[in-house]
Amino acid sequence: MLDLATCRRYPEGTAIFSAGMPADRFYLLLDGAIRVLRTTPWGDQIVVLHIPAGQLFGIAPAIGATSYPGTAVAASECIALSWQVRHWGDFTSRHPGFATETWRLVGARMEELHTRIAELATRHAEQRVAAALLRMVAQAGRRTDAGIEIGFPVTRQNISDMTGTTLHTVSRMLSAWEKEGVVASRRRHVVVTDPHRLMLIANPPAP
Repeated sequence: MLDLATCRRYPEGTAIFSAGMPADRFYLLLDGAIRVLRTTPWGDQIVVLHIPAGQLFGIAPAIGATSYPGTAVAASECIALSWQVRHWGDFTSRHPGFATETWRLVGARMEELHTRIAELATRHAEQRVAAALLRMVAQAGRRTDAGIEIGFPVTRQNISDMTGTTLHTVSRMLSAWEKEGVVASRRRHVVVTDPHRLMLIANPPAP
């Protein structure tokens, strides 16, 4: 498999592929993080997924698509392997572990999307923002002296785009949580300093 791969480094902010482009390659992220974006019919751009190192992405053939359904942007500097899509069928038939991991990833990402849709329909903005931070911590958190830092740059606008809230609302919440010792944020970086408290905000106990 490796002898058929192309390895590339992508600077932060680079679009690795764009929605609607022919899905001519699929990828394995070796280092960094990917932010997957979609554009709504009204022209708004939303963050659909974050993909951490060690995962496949751009796997349009797994869902029977011939074009990429979203835009993949390097959330931080990334290194990725890629293969021409013509190798997909051979890889899945000759390497059962590859096929199993692909279906597991598709299932996990569909479950995450369903969870987020349910959050938009049933949760308050504060709960959605807290849940989004916890997801990013679970995907790419790294322990520091201050707490658990999200391991890729994330802005308040990114969080707004992920949670269906306004930038003003996200800024107000993060500022309040900083004062309460729940999170610490600086330019494009967020550290969760009290994960238990954030979990209670995302999933408050029943009255």
